[in-house]
Amino acid sequence: MNQYMGRAGSIPVGREDAAIDPGLRRFMLGVYQKMGLGLLWSAALAYAVGAIPQVTQIVLTAPVIYLVQWGPIALLLGSSFFMRNASPTGSGILYWSVVTLMGAGLGVWVFLAVNAVGVETVGGRSINVTFDAMAKAFLVTAAAFGGLSLWGYTTKRNMSGMHSMLIMATWGMLLIGVLNFFLFKSGMVEVIMQAVTLIVFSLLVATQTNQLREAYYHLAHDARGQAVMTNFGALNLYIAFITIFQMLLSFMSSRE
Repeated sequence: MNQYMGRAGSIPVGREDAAIDPGLRRFMLGVYQKMGLGLLWSAALAYAVGAIPQVTQIVLTAPVIYLVQWGPIALLLGSSFFMRNASPTGSGILYWSVVTLMGAGLGVWVFLAVNAVGVETVGGRSINVTFDAMAKAFLVTAAAFGGLSLWGYTTKRNMSGMHSMLIMATWGMLLIGVLNFFLFKSGMVEVIMQAVTLIVFSLLVATQTNQLREAYYHLAHDARGQAVMTNFGALNLYIAFITIFQMLLSFMSSRE
Protein backbone atom coordinates (compact mmCIF):
# COMPACT_ATOMS: atom_id res chain seq x y z
CA MET A 1 0.00 0.00 0.00
CA ASN A 2 3.03 2.23 0.02
CA GLN A 3 3.59 2.21 -3.74
CA TYR A 4 2.29 5.73 -4.13
CA MET A 5 4.11 6.98 -1.05
CA GLY A 6 7.30 5.50 -2.45
CA ARG A 7 7.25 8.09 -5.24
CA ALA A 8 7.38 10.99 -2.84
CA GLY A 9 10.65 12.87 -2.51
CA SER A 10 11.21 16.24 -0.96
CA ILE A 11 8.60 18.96 -1.47
CA PRO A 12 9.00 20.36 -4.99
CA VAL A 13 10.66 23.75 -5.31
CA GLY A 14 8.23 26.60 -4.91
CA ARG A 15 5.88 24.65 -2.67
CA GLU A 16 7.41 25.46 0.69
CA ASP A 17 4.00 26.73 1.85
CA ALA A 18 2.56 23.23 1.61
CA ALA A 19 0.76 23.57 4.92
CA ILE A 20 -1.53 26.27 3.49
CA ASP A 21 -2.00 24.82 -0.01
CA PRO A 22 -5.80 24.60 -0.62
CA GLY A 23 -5.53 21.53 -2.86
CA LEU A 24 -3.49 19.71 -0.24
CA ARG A 25 -5.99 20.67 2.45
CA ARG A 26 -8.84 19.20 0.40
CA PHE A 27 -6.87 16.02 -0.20
CA MET A 28 -5.99 15.60 3.47
CA LEU A 29 -9.54 16.41 4.52
CA GLY A 30 -10.72 13.55 2.30
CA VAL A 31 -8.27 11.20 4.03
CA TYR A 32 -9.37 12.28 7.52
CA GLN A 33 -13.06 12.08 6.61
CA LYS A 34 -12.68 8.50 5.37
CA MET A 35 -10.69 7.59 8.47
CA GLY A 36 -13.34 9.20 10.69
CA LEU A 37 -16.10 7.20 8.99
CA GLY A 38 -14.02 4.08 9.56
CA LEU A 39 -13.74 4.86 13.27
CA LEU A 40 -17.50 5.42 13.54
CA TRP A 41 -18.22 2.13 11.76
CA SER A 42 -15.72 0.36 14.02
CA ALA A 43 -17.37 1.78 17.14
CA ALA A 44 -20.79 0.60 15.97
CA LEU A 45 -19.46 -2.86 15.17
CA ALA A 46 -17.56 -3.12 18.44
CA TYR A 47 -20.68 -2.26 20.43
CA ALA A 48 -22.82 -4.75 18.48
CA VAL A 49 -20.26 -7.53 18.88
CA GLY A 50 -19.62 -6.86 22.57
CA ALA A 51 -23.08 -5.92 23.83
CA ILE A 52 -25.55 -8.01 21.80
CA PRO A 53 -25.37 -11.64 22.99
CA GLN A 54 -26.52 -13.14 19.69
CA VAL A 55 -23.83 -11.26 17.76
CA THR A 56 -21.22 -12.01 20.43
CA GLN A 57 -21.95 -15.72 20.16
CA ILE A 58 -21.34 -15.66 16.41
CA VAL A 59 -18.31 -13.36 16.17
CA LEU A 60 -16.31 -14.14 19.29
CA THR A 61 -16.37 -17.91 18.96
CA ALA A 62 -14.55 -20.24 16.55
CA PRO A 63 -14.20 -20.17 13.62
CA VAL A 64 -15.22 -16.52 13.09
CA ILE A 65 -12.97 -15.25 15.89
CA TYR A 66 -9.92 -16.49 13.96
CA LEU A 67 -11.03 -14.56 10.88
CA VAL A 68 -11.42 -11.43 13.01
CA GLN A 69 -8.02 -11.90 14.68
CA TRP A 70 -5.88 -12.78 11.67
CA GLY A 71 -7.94 -11.51 8.74
CA PRO A 72 -6.55 -7.93 8.78
CA ILE A 73 -2.94 -9.17 8.73
CA ALA A 74 -3.72 -11.59 5.90
CA LEU A 75 -5.40 -8.83 3.89
CA LEU A 76 -2.52 -6.41 4.41
CA LEU A 77 0.06 -9.01 3.44
CA GLY A 78 -1.98 -10.05 0.43
CA SER A 79 -2.42 -6.46 -0.72
CA SER A 80 1.36 -6.08 -0.90
CA PHE A 81 1.45 -8.77 -3.60
CA PHE A 82 -1.89 -8.43 -5.38
CA MET A 83 -2.52 -4.68 -5.34
CA ARG A 84 0.68 -3.24 -6.80
CA ASN A 85 -1.40 -1.31 -9.34
CA ALA A 86 -4.41 -0.69 -7.13
CA SER A 87 -7.66 0.81 -8.37
CA PRO A 88 -9.91 3.15 -6.36
CA THR A 89 -12.48 0.35 -6.07
CA GLY A 90 -9.96 -2.28 -5.01
CA SER A 91 -8.27 -0.04 -2.44
CA GLY A 92 -11.68 0.99 -1.13
CA ILE A 93 -12.72 -2.64 -0.66
CA LEU A 94 -9.44 -3.32 1.14
CA TYR A 95 -10.00 -0.33 3.44
CA TRP A 96 -13.53 -1.24 4.48
CA SER A 97 -12.68 -4.95 4.81
CA VAL A 98 -9.83 -4.22 7.24
CA VAL A 99 -11.92 -1.65 9.12
CA THR A 100 -14.80 -4.12 9.46
CA LEU A 101 -12.62 -6.92 10.78
CA MET A 102 -10.71 -4.69 13.19
CA GLY A 103 -13.94 -3.06 14.37
CA ALA A 104 -15.40 -6.47 15.10
CA GLY A 105 -12.22 -7.37 16.98
CA LEU A 106 -12.65 -4.32 19.21
CA GLY A 107 -15.87 -5.93 20.39
CA VAL A 108 -13.76 -8.01 22.81
CA TRP A 109 -13.03 -4.85 24.83
CA VAL A 110 -16.72 -3.91 24.88
CA PHE A 111 -17.69 -7.42 25.95
CA LEU A 112 -15.26 -7.27 28.88
CA ALA A 113 -16.55 -3.86 29.94
CA VAL A 114 -20.24 -4.75 29.60
CA ASN A 115 -19.89 -7.95 31.60
CA ALA A 116 -17.27 -6.63 34.05
CA VAL A 117 -15.13 -9.65 33.24
CA GLY A 118 -11.47 -9.67 34.16
CA VAL A 119 -9.06 -11.61 31.97
CA GLU A 120 -5.46 -12.70 32.13
CA THR A 121 -3.16 -12.06 29.19
CA VAL A 122 -0.86 -14.68 27.70
CA GLY A 123 1.96 -13.11 29.72
CA GLY A 124 0.02 -13.41 32.98
CA ARG A 125 -1.14 -9.78 33.38
CA SER A 126 -4.62 -9.13 34.77
CA ILE A 127 -6.83 -6.85 32.65
CA ASN A 128 -10.07 -5.28 33.90
CA VAL A 129 -11.68 -3.09 31.24
CA THR A 130 -14.21 -0.35 32.02
CA PHE A 131 -16.00 2.15 29.81
CA ASP A 132 -14.31 4.91 31.81
CA ALA A 133 -10.89 3.56 30.81
CA MET A 134 -12.07 3.23 27.20
CA ALA A 135 -13.20 6.86 27.14
CA LYS A 136 -9.90 8.07 28.62
CA ALA A 137 -7.86 5.97 26.21
CA PHE A 138 -9.85 7.33 23.26
CA LEU A 139 -9.45 10.96 24.33
CA VAL A 140 -5.69 10.56 24.89
CA THR A 141 -5.36 8.79 21.54
CA ALA A 142 -7.33 11.49 19.72
CA ALA A 143 -5.27 14.28 21.30
CA ALA A 144 -1.95 12.56 20.53
CA PHE A 145 -3.06 11.70 17.00
CA GLY A 146 -4.05 15.30 16.30
CA GLY A 147 -0.75 16.71 17.55
CA LEU A 148 1.44 14.16 15.79
CA SER A 149 -0.46 14.43 12.51
CA LEU A 150 -0.21 18.22 12.64
CA TRP A 151 3.54 17.92 13.13
CA GLY A 152 3.90 15.63 10.12
CA TYR A 153 1.72 17.93 8.03
CA THR A 154 3.44 21.23 8.83
CA THR A 155 7.10 20.25 9.05
CA LYS A 156 9.23 21.02 5.99
CA ARG A 157 11.28 17.87 6.56
CA ASN A 158 10.93 14.76 4.45
CA MET A 159 10.33 11.90 6.92
CA SER A 160 10.58 9.09 4.35
CA GLY A 161 13.75 7.68 5.93
CA MET A 162 12.21 7.51 9.39
CA HIS A 163 8.98 6.13 7.90
CA SER A 164 10.81 3.21 6.26
CA MET A 165 12.59 2.38 9.51
CA LEU A 166 9.32 2.44 11.44
CA ILE A 167 7.63 0.14 8.92
CA MET A 168 10.45 -2.38 9.29
CA ALA A 169 10.22 -2.08 13.07
CA THR A 170 6.49 -2.75 12.87
CA TRP A 171 6.95 -6.06 11.08
CA GLY A 172 9.71 -6.99 13.51
CA MET A 173 7.44 -6.30 16.48
CA LEU A 174 4.67 -8.32 14.88
CA LEU A 175 6.99 -11.31 14.56
CA ILE A 176 8.17 -11.01 18.16
CA GLY A 177 4.57 -10.62 19.33
CA VAL A 178 3.50 -13.79 17.54
CA LEU A 179 6.47 -15.71 18.99
CA ASN A 180 5.63 -14.45 22.49
CA PHE A 181 1.98 -15.42 22.02
CA PHE A 182 2.73 -19.00 20.99
CA LEU A 183 6.11 -19.76 22.61
CA PHE A 184 7.54 -17.42 25.24
CA LYS A 185 4.34 -16.27 26.98
CA SER A 186 6.38 -13.71 28.92
CA GLY A 187 4.67 -10.87 30.76
CA MET A 188 7.83 -8.75 30.65
CA VAL A 189 8.18 -9.18 26.89
CA GLU A 190 4.50 -8.37 26.55
CA VAL A 191 4.80 -5.06 28.42
CA ILE A 192 7.99 -4.05 26.60
CA MET A 193 6.44 -4.84 23.22
CA GLN A 194 3.33 -2.83 24.02
CA ALA A 195 5.41 0.16 25.09
CA VAL A 196 7.56 -0.02 21.95
CA THR A 197 4.45 -0.48 19.81
CA LEU A 198 2.92 2.62 21.35
CA ILE A 199 6.02 4.69 20.52
CA VAL A 200 6.42 3.31 16.99
CA PHE A 201 2.80 3.79 15.97
CA SER A 202 2.73 7.26 17.50
CA LEU A 203 5.68 8.24 15.30
CA LEU A 204 4.01 6.52 12.34
CA VAL A 205 1.11 8.95 12.60
CA ALA A 206 3.52 11.82 11.92
CA THR A 207 5.51 10.07 9.19
CA GLN A 208 2.43 8.74 7.40
CA THR A 209 0.89 12.22 7.36
CA ASN A 210 4.18 13.59 6.08
CA GLN A 211 4.31 10.98 3.31
CA LEU A 212 0.73 11.74 2.30
CA ARG A 213 1.61 15.42 2.03
CA GLU A 214 4.60 14.72 -0.15
CA ALA A 215 2.83 12.14 -2.31
CA TYR A 216 0.05 14.64 -3.05
CA TYR A 217 2.31 16.78 -5.24
CA HIS A 218 3.25 13.76 -7.34
CA LEU A 219 -0.44 12.96 -7.83
CA ALA A 220 -1.76 16.52 -8.17
CA HIS A 221 -3.10 15.91 -11.70
CA ASP A 222 -3.95 12.23 -11.24
CA ALA A 223 -7.50 11.86 -9.94
CA ARG A 224 -7.30 8.07 -9.94
CA GLY A 225 -4.03 8.11 -8.01
CA GLN A 226 -5.43 10.55 -5.45
CA ALA A 227 -8.49 8.34 -4.92
CA VAL A 228 -6.27 5.32 -4.30
CA MET A 229 -3.97 7.32 -2.04
CA THR A 230 -6.95 8.58 -0.04
CA ASN A 231 -7.97 4.99 0.70
CA PHE A 232 -4.45 3.83 1.57
CA GLY A 233 -3.76 6.96 3.61
CA ALA A 234 -6.96 6.54 5.59
CA LEU A 235 -6.12 2.87 6.15
CA ASN A 236 -2.61 3.59 7.44
CA LEU A 237 -3.81 6.31 9.80
CA TYR A 238 -6.77 4.21 10.95
CA ILE A 239 -4.52 1.28 11.85
CA ALA A 240 -2.16 3.60 13.75
CA PHE A 241 -5.07 5.18 15.67
CA ILE A 242 -6.61 1.84 16.64
CA THR A 243 -3.24 0.39 17.67
CA ILE A 244 -2.42 3.37 19.89
CA PHE A 245 -5.90 3.20 21.43
CA GLN A 246 -5.56 -0.49 22.25
CA MET A 247 -2.08 -0.12 23.74
CA LEU A 248 -3.25 2.74 25.98
CA LEU A 249 -6.40 0.86 26.98
CA SER A 250 -4.34 -2.19 27.89
CA PHE A 251 -2.04 -0.14 30.10
CA MET A 252 -4.94 1.73 31.72
CA SER A 253 -6.81 -1.53 32.39
CA SER A 254 -3.87 -3.47 33.76
CA ARG A 255 -4.09 -4.39 37.43
CA GLU A 256 -0.45 -5.50 37.73
